[in-house]
Amino acid sequence: MSEDRTGPDHRAGGRRRKPQKRRRAVAVAAWTAAGVVVLGGAGLGYFYVKFNGNLKSVDLDAALGKDRPADVDNGSLDILVLGSDSRGGANAEYGGDDGPPGPGGPGGAPSSARSDTAMIVHVYEGHEKASVVSIPRDTLVTRPSCKTPSGKTDAGGPRRMFNESFTVGGAPCAVKTVEQMSGIRMDHYIEVDFTGFKEIIDKLGGVEVTTVKPIKDGASHLDLPAGTHRLNGEQALGLVRTRKSVGDGSDLGRIQLQQAFIKALLKQVKGIGLFDNPKRLLDLADTATKAVTTDSKLGDVKSLMGFASGLSGIDSQDMQMITLPVAGDTRDPNRVVPLQKESALVWEALRADRPIPAEATEKSAGDKGTAGSVIR
Repeated sequence: MSEDRTGPDHRAGGRRRKPQKRRRAVAVAAWTAAGVVVLGGAGLGYFYVKFNGNLKSVDLDAALGKDRPADVDNGSLDILVLGSDSRGGANAEYGGDDGPPGPGGPGGAPSSARSDTAMIVHVYEGHEKASVVSIPRDTLVTRPSCKTPSGKTDAGGPRRMFNESFTVGGAPCAVKTVEQMSGIRMDHYIEVDFTGFKEIIDKLGGVEVTTVKPIKDGASHLDLPAGTHRLNGEQALGLVRTRKSVGDGSDLGRIQLQQAFIKALLKQVKGIGLFDNPKRLLDLADTATKAVTTDSKLGDVKSLMGFASGLSGIDSQDMQMITLPVAGDTRDPNRVVPLQKESALVWEALRADRPIPAEATEKSAGDKGTAGSVIR
């Protein structure tokens, strides 16, 4: 980035960056991070002890050791954001994963833990723009060896579904898998429980979306005619987990729908006057801090506030959102595999703190569907 930016450094536990002017927190680069980190962060100082007690964190440095990609000191920031039903699985009915859950994992992930929403958020130097790379849960990857809850080692191996990393080894295994496939060190980890997501949306007073086409999905209990709707938390969760009734019915279509919802959420957050209603803001902060698990560097109120403040300039139009370049697996029609050349272009761009080039997604099946145009 060539622009000259000045101001205090709000980065928690990561690389140094050029200072920038502090602004009010209004958005983060994904629906999970947006609803939880920034909206909650604005009111945390008033109830420090209470909210500090709400937060759960995972010490990734201790779990992963030194066998990780190098930390690149270019002012950028990389965050793995997961949506999960790990705190009891109460929302597995909303279009969740197919098949039974696996053995579980550490880091707040019980035996029923599952994650079907995964995003790598890259915040560029200056913290005014971001790229979001969604990883389809059905992507076949070579999973590294990971520790299980019992202390044993799962050897991993080729052709493993991406989302099994979280099921097998919780946050550390998910981060380790992402770092191995991208060559990028994750500065932070944010996991949002789907039950908490519902409650956050309700505290916000719902989210307004316009459906261009009707959406009727029995699996996610969603029945929306074409038109403008104010979705409550249950409906919003159903929308972001809808799969079979939009686009081609695959996880790729669901990702497009999630990305469209993120932008609708961020646009609304700016105009609902949270900062003019202290009680509403503090209620939201209480709900939000209960809904997240973070890495230990964000595991206290002060660090989370600094992190949120450092992302305050990012708005929906400042985000480039793509799906990891993938193609259908030739051996299993229900799985996808990364396009090696195109995926390399994505990771190289992010490592160099550059925008993702258009040619990275030209041949990918991930961003060619129509599901993202269903809502606006």
